[in-house]
Parts: sequence; structure tokens; C-alpha cells
Amino acid sequence: MLRPLTLAGVVWLAVALAPSQAMAQAAPVYVQFEPFTVKGALYRPAPGRERDVAVLLIHRVNNYLGHIAASELAQRGFLVLAMNSRFDNDEASVVWQTLAQDVETGVNYLRQQRGIRRVVLFGHSGGAATLSFYQAVAEHGTAYCDTPQKLSRCGPDLAHLPKADGLILVDSSLGNPVGLLRSLNPAVTKEGDPASIDPSLDPFNPANGFNASGTSTYSDAFRERYAAAQSARMNRLLSMAIAGAESILSSRTPFPDDNVFLIVRAGGAALPDPSARRTTRPQKLLKNDGSIATEIVQSVAPPSAPNPALNAQFQGGARLLTLKSFLSANAIRSTNSATGIDWCSSNASTMCAVGQISVPLLVSAMGASGGLRDGEALYDAAASRDKDFVVAEGATHNIVPCLECETHPGQYDRATRNFFDYVARWINARF
Repeated sequence: MLRPLTLAGVVWLAVALAPSQAMAQAAPVYVQFEPFTVKGALYRPAPGRERDVAVLLIHRVNNYLGHIAASELAQRGFLVLAMNSRFDNDEASVVWQTLAQDVETGVNYLRQQRGIRRVVLFGHSGGAATLSFYQAVAEHGTAYCDTPQKLSRCGPDLAHLPKADGLILVDSSLGNPVGLLRSLNPAVTKEGDPASIDPSLDPFNPANGFNASGTSTYSDAFRERYAAAQSARMNRLLSMAIAGAESILSSRTPFPDDNVFLIVRAGGAALPDPSARRTTRPQKLLKNDGSIATEIVQSVAPPSAPNPALNAQFQGGARLLTLKSFLSANAIRSTNSATGIDWCSSNASTMCAVGQISVPLLVSAMGASGGLRDGEALYDAAASRDKDFVVAEGATHNIVPCLECETHPGQYDRATRNFFDYVARWINARF
């Protein structure tokens, strides 16, 4: 059942969510779905500009009610539903397969709106894994998500999801499990004890290449050992979680449904990879003047660095999950975190899902973020015959100009407008 917000609530939401540049369009309307933790903000285009295409945004846990894409795409004539899942700001409770039911609710709601013929999914960052999973299951049914290869499998409730008509992936995560795998500190020798460190694998050991006051330089040999050790640690965590889940089934745990699963030193330990910051071959670059160049694209953002303070902390450095949330949304099998990933062992893998999707696909990367190679890899893996890849010059992960990246004022000042103009043209050309 859907419950529109009261007039006072709509006015409050308009002030809270609507950017000043979008005030000419109708204020977003709050929509309450079932279960009560699933909610949305519906953005309508200005009268006379309406298209028959609607766009849906959602993330695994992030609040997307005020996402920049909602107002920008509504300005360009699209009805937009920006949703929060039932796991809003609650990573520990995520059961991955259930997310598809929340997306289904949104797709059905949009298809019921007057004049809407098509629905396009907009997956930004971690939302890419959520929406690509949904579309893969919608196209193939549970044959995609209920196989022995999967660490956590779906049920028959996902058998008949309504398909979307197109998918847009924006500065996409390859999936939460891969992000965790590549951020794990593999020097931990005893799970649960952040002080148990093997110096030979410690990314913050100067003997391994760490430089606390400058650029850290790690040898190829250390990188290879590190990537293999990250996979070894993930596999160790997997064995622990599977054993814990089996204990629940046999009633040998304090709780009959789930249990806590703590991962120490799970963030801030990714080794910098310069090759991830550029495309492997010439790709389309959406320039600040609106033109398109074709070149090998290099990120303009400063490179990231390992963060020993963050890695040692509980906040930001540790992951407090449950057995279910780890196995369904954060775990993946691999032998090497760089080159040996079993992409389809997890239902939360964007890379696996795009290989099973046939609808038109736009993959985009932001030119001031570190995920250019990941975006290109998703484009290459995609099965869609109609697919496109573009990099937005000077845009940050949040799709706004990177001011600190500019060499002169205004160098990237049109990044947001250019990107959403490109998205609108892409949609209009197909639907």
C-alpha cells in the first residue's frame, strides 16, 4: 500500500531535497511503500516537458531521496523515482536478494504512472550492483541467482520480476564484495585481533614500500603476494561464515536466525594502482565544452593512498556485519584479488550481472575519480548489443565538478550539465 505524504510533509521535503536550480519544476513528493522502511521521492518534470520514460534510482543502503540525478533528469523531462531500500543506512542487516523486491516495487509503481511507457534504471556507485542484479534476474529468472556457484542464493519470490527497458551505470562499483576484498589488510593473522599483523604483508611497513610522508611504492613482487594474501584472507573469512551459518541451522548458536560477523582491518588497505586510474585504450571523453574526444583517458583526481589510521580504527576500518549480510552482500570467491576473481560466485557482483543483460546499456565513469578502468571493464563484459561507454571530464564520483583538480577556474564547470545532457540524449535516442 502506498501512502502519499501530507501537504506539510511535501512542502518540507521540497525544501530539504530540491536543489535551487530545480525549483521551477514540481516539488518532489514523498511516497511510502511497504514494508515501511522502503520509501521514495517522486520528481516530476515541469508541465509541457514530460517524456513517457521514467527513471528509477536506488542504492543498497545509501539515502538517495535527494540524489543529484533526480532533479537533473526531471529538469530534462523524465519522471524520476529516487528510492531508499529497506536497508537504509543499515549495512549489517542487508540480505542481498531482498533488494530486488524493493526495486520491483519501484518499477511497478512507475509503470502505473499516467503516460509512462518505459522505465530506465540508473545505478550510481554501489547502486550499479543492486540494479544490474535486478535486471539480470528479471531477464533470466531465478536461473541467474539460484545456482550452486552462488555463496548466497535467491528464492522463488524473484521468479517473475518486471524487466526494465534500459540500464545506466554511473561510476559504478564492481560490487561490494570486490570492494571489500581489495580493501582487506591481508597481514592480519588472527581474525578479530587487529594487532595480529604479519610484517611481511603489512602495507604500512616501510620495508614493503610504504612512505608515510609521500608516495608509497610497492614492488611488483609484493603486489602479487599481497593480492594472493587478500584472497586467502577472504577465503578464511568465508570458511568461518559458512561454518557459522551451518551452526545456526543445527541450533548450535545463541540465536536462531543470524549472528554477528566482525571483520577487523577491512578498510584503508587497498594498494594504489595507477593503471586503475586510466582506460586501457582510447575511449570517449565528454569534454567541458560539450565536445567528444576519443583518447586514453587519465583521471585528473589526486591518487588515493593507504590509510594506516583508518585501517586500525573500528569506525571506517572494521566492518560489523552479520553472517547473512556478509555471505549475501560482501563475500566473493577468488585466488587473487587482482586477477583471480570468481565474479559469478556472488549475486552482488556487477561484473557478473552485466554479462547477462540484453537491454540498452550506458556505462559512464567520472573523470575525477579512480574507477576509469573498472568502468571500461564493465563495458567490455556487458552482453548488451546496444552499449555505450563515456567518461565525463572533470566530474567527481558525486557527478559535480572537481574544483581542486582544476588548473584554472572554471575548467570543469560544465561537468554536471554536460553529463546529464548526455544521459538525456542517450535515453531519448532509444526510447
